[in-house]
Amino acid sequence: MLAASLAFLGALVYGSADFLGGLAARRLRPLLVTSVAAVSGLLVLTLASPLLGGVWRVEDVLWGAASGLTGAIAIGLLYACLALGPMSVLSPVTAVVSAVAPMLWGLLIDGERLGAAGYAGLALAVVAIVLVAFLPGERITRPSLRGLLMAVGSGLAIGAFLILIDRTGEDSGVVPLIVNRGVAAIITGAITLALVIAAVRRGRTVRAALSATGMPVAPTPSGRADLEHAGDRPTAPTASAATLTADATAEGDDAPWGRAWALAALCGVVDATANVLLVLALRSGGDLAVVSALTALYPAGTVLLAAVVLREHIARIQWAGLALALAAGALLALA
Repeated sequence: MLAASLAFLGALVYGSADFLGGLAARRLRPLLVTSVAAVSGLLVLTLASPLLGGVWRVEDVLWGAASGLTGAIAIGLLYACLALGPMSVLSPVTAVVSAVAPMLWGLLIDGERLGAAGYAGLALAVVAIVLVAFLPGERITRPSLRGLLMAVGSGLAIGAFLILIDRTGEDSGVVPLIVNRGVAAIITGAITLALVIAAVRRGRTVRAALSATGMPVAPTPSGRADLEHAGDRPTAPTASAATLTADATAEGDDAPWGRAWALAALCGVVDATANVLLVLALRSGGDLAVVSALTALYPAGTVLLAAVVLREHIARIQWAGLALALAAGALLALA
């Protein structure tokens, strides 16, 4: 019961982090948002480590580093597949695979056993993930094989994060999460720096290079994405117009720019909090299959925040998904 409650709460917090990241990505490059969030999450986890505890062992450090690497792979594949589209298909595919992969690992490899209510809850959770992650209103077209394979690969990489964290020792505390954030910050920071250097050599300013360029996805350090709200911003103008817009220094223009950086940093703090809840759920006796299914319900948090903060309309199909998510959570709490 406790593990399921922590995992469900963690999913809502993950969704909140994605919401914040999506808002930040309206002004900043998604990869920059990911990098800033990784650094802020690393800072918070490091400062909190004396309170949260954790024993530094080589194997746990390696598991944490591997999880950071899988997160970077997930981000790259996520960028690529969502750029190909259609999001309305590839988004649920990624979310479902990210849930099913660790579920199957827990049931088939780790030998976890659930009762009838548990298996019913897993089935409901998968359906709920599809419904909540679905992007209503977008024209549905058949995805290419390349896009589908990338979506599956991204989902597998996200699922690998859960599996790797579950491999860590009971007394490792937040050590694997600190290493995860460190690796993510190094990888995304290095790529961002390379993009900035390349842009400056082409005659653009640093600010222009860091500004949003129309990529409709804003992933968090663990590889998930707020697909709806990162894509709400208008399509990017031409390169020269985008440069002029990014370079503008008119009064008041720096305010939303600064808020975007703050939102990106806050995204990392919230995401790190969700990761701590995930670890607590696993450490309190939660089965990997149950925790992964509940964690994958993170779009529910994003959708609910969008309704409350942005006054966005929640489609009927998403309401149905939210209802199923609650039912799945109740059943898995009894598993």
